Amino acid sequence: MKKRRIVLTTAALLIVIGAMAAYGVWRVISNAPDEVSLDAAVASLETSEVVGQDLSTEGTWIIDSDSGSFTFEEASGSFVGFRIKEELARIGKITAVGRTGEVDGELIIGAGELQSVSVSADLSTLITNDSRRDRAARNALNVSENPIASFSMDKPVALSATDGSAVSLKVKGELLINGIGREAEFDLQAQLVGETVVVVGSTEVVFADYDVEVPSAVIVVSAEDHGVVEFQLLFVRP
Repeated sequence: MKKRRIVLTTAALLIVIGAMAAYGVWRVISNAPDEVSLDAAVASLETSEVVGQDLSTEGTWIIDSDSGSFTFEEASGSFVGFRIKEELARIGKITAVGRTGEVDGELIIGAGELQSVSVSADLSTLITNDSRRDRAARNALNVSENPIASFSMDKPVALSATDGSAVSLKVKGELLINGIGREAEFDLQAQLVGETVVVVGSTEVVFADYDVEVPSAVIVVSAEDHGVVEFQLLFVRP
């Protein structure tokens, strides 16, 4: 009888520990930040200047790496990242997110057009909400050989006259990941806030197009073979 009580008590403890572990994993892994949003990016910009200027100021603008801050949970500065849907054992469906604040680039406005956009990101500094996932994501992206991902717009896009509100654009160009360039189209939103051009954008990619294999793990039941590349960028005058 005593032995049976010990067995039952041990089993109960294992169940409780397993449940606590699963809950802890769920809290850590499922805590994904929201998708990029122009409203959120503008709201987080630390400026007292008036929002709503016309996005038509000609010239070159470069990514501001000094303004705002970058963490996985909350980023008010510039960053590039990805989103992919997964299903985890005993946890269910989640969205895995990875981001890096190590970005560089510029855009050029002239003659009523967005004439050029070029952005690069160091994916070797990519972080998620779990160090194990950090390593898996970096390995899948082959950052040891090809750490830099980039996007370059291939032709100018007209900027419609605005009253200072946000501008929505579709921008085509080459997206380079893992040393492989493919044509991509980003949906962009942009707004001039004080002396900063705030830009957010996203596009869907198929990982196999870039020789990227979706990372696997015991806890991962399934993961989609495609995901979203997204960014939030702040541009200022050089």
